[in-house]
Amino acid sequence: EPERRLTAYHEAGHAIVAASLPNPDPVHQITIVPRGRAGGFTMILPKEDRYYTTKTNMEEQIIHLLGGRVSEQLTLHDIGFSAKLGPVNYSSSEEVFLGKDFTSKQNYSEETASEIDGEVKAIIIAAYARAEEILKKHTKQLDSVAKALLELETLDGVQFKALYDGKTTAKKLAEVVKAQEHRTRIRNEEEAAGMKQLIAQQEEDEAKELR
Repeated sequence: EPERRLTAYHEAGHAIVAASLPNPDPVHQITIVPRGRAGGFTMILPKEDRYYTTKTNMEEQIIHLLGGRVSEQLTLHDIGFSAKLGPVNYSSSEEVFLGKDFTSKQNYSEETASEIDGEVKAIIIAAYARAEEILKKHTKQLDSVAKALLELETLDGVQFKALYDGKTTAKKLAEVVKAQEHRTRIRNEEEAAGMKQLIAQQEEDEAKELR
């Protein structure tokens, strides 16, 4: 249960931040159903095809991607990183891949590398702060989406928007969805029973013809 709750708030954080940015792309789906190594995912698709990206687009994407971690920190309080180093991944990959081999060397000075590190850290810290500002402002929506995910596990774009806009609550949405699923299940059972009866009648009629 603690892991499901963490995943729900993580994915809700991604979605709330993405929807709250000045140039948002629509949230199409959020789920806490595990996929491979991921505990869940938030699908955000552009409104139209893009053949280039702007600095603003890239900055907003970083903010959105940090939304999950920020949400964990705000709601669970036990997920974090060094206050001094910030939310930066300092690991280096030594994997060899196409276009790079064991003889590859960095073609810039240590001074330039230090400047790059400083710029990367500044960008990420600023993005983290922006994501934190958004989620603190939208705490009600964050809780509502996370609770709905814990109830239903998967939300589509329409359901998410209704929760985000305050047009429904997690409890009401869960009741509606479960009622719809119940009606669908009853209808499917009735159709299956009718088909079974039809097949049995056909088999009986064929057996009579063979007599």
